[in-house]
Amino acid sequence: MSDFIPYGRQSIDQSDIDVVIETLQSDYLTTGPKVKAFEEAIANYCGAKYCVAVSNGTAALHLASLALLQEGDLVLTTPNTFLATANSILYARAKPLFIDICEDGNIDLDLCEEALKQNPAIKALYGVSFSGKMLDQKRLQKLKERYGIIILEDNAHAIGATRDGVKAGSCQNSDASIFSFHPVKNMTTGEGGVITTNDKALYEKLLVLRNHGMVKTTDMKPWEYEMQSLGFNYRITDIQCALGLSQLKKLDAFLTKRRAIARRYEEAFEGSSVKVLYPFDEGSAYHLFVVLIDFDKLGIDKALFFKTLHQRGIGVQLHYIPVNKQPYYQNLGYGDEKIPVMERYYQQALSLPIYPDLSESEQQRVINTLKDLV
Repeated sequence: MSDFIPYGRQSIDQSDIDVVIETLQSDYLTTGPKVKAFEEAIANYCGAKYCVAVSNGTAALHLASLALLQEGDLVLTTPNTFLATANSILYARAKPLFIDICEDGNIDLDLCEEALKQNPAIKALYGVSFSGKMLDQKRLQKLKERYGIIILEDNAHAIGATRDGVKAGSCQNSDASIFSFHPVKNMTTGEGGVITTNDKALYEKLLVLRNHGMVKTTDMKPWEYEMQSLGFNYRITDIQCALGLSQLKKLDAFLTKRRAIARRYEEAFEGSSVKVLYPFDEGSAYHLFVVLIDFDKLGIDKALFFKTLHQRGIGVQLHYIPVNKQPYYQNLGYGDEKIPVMERYYQQALSLPIYPDLSESEQQRVINTLKDLV
């Protein structure tokens, strides 16, 4: 369908294309000067000391988990996320503990504190800035100070977001943060991700893990290197980082457009059966715009509603299926956690199209179609 409106898509212009072509014509295609420049630019933008760029957001989570966690560690996390967040805990042979969400879709930090009080063996918290809205930074700071836990912020949705005067990725109240640059995210490198941190030892460990666990020192012979740990080939290319540098220059403009779209949605649905997930938030990066519809109360079949919207060219999506309900996790013994807010959210949520190039006329078509079907 030529007039299909997806829930998200990349915004690429000629300047992005030009820098990629320039890199293709340079001496470096894989890891080279653009990678370092991109890492420095992201660290500077976020206000973090260090940044490690990797092949994708899942790789960022994987390496961060290997560097932060020990086998058997108990890790609080959210069921309202993409699979990779919880999977990365399993990759490190640690154990996720799923905590219910708040009404805004983010993990409930009050419930996290209750869990920490009840079980001092809990070592870490993996929070997700769902839809682009960061976690309460003051609460994170208190949890870290009071319980001494490791905190990782999965900011895959949230580059450019702010809360409580803190910028996403600055790691002011966490040990590490990750970003994803998949094409539907707020900026893209095609595929790609980064880890930010203020911990030099963690940064150096991540650099080694990214490149097969290899170490090379100045006292070695020119051809020598040592594999000192079991690492991975999670390197990113200069081609991707050239695109990332170009996209980063436009990020704030992208965010301004996303926030304008979010505000128009909120105004359009005011007083209707379509409820926004949370009131307009100037600090949210609005990677997603989620609405809630009480399908049961309205007597609507959600699956049919979803399919009909797609048939009419409106590419809604659902973010997310509760991770603990996935068959793999159920086979590990999960699935019976008390997560009533998450379960209600899952029954009612839809993600609407939002991306910088979404025109006002296209957005109005989304609004009109949704209202018509409801």
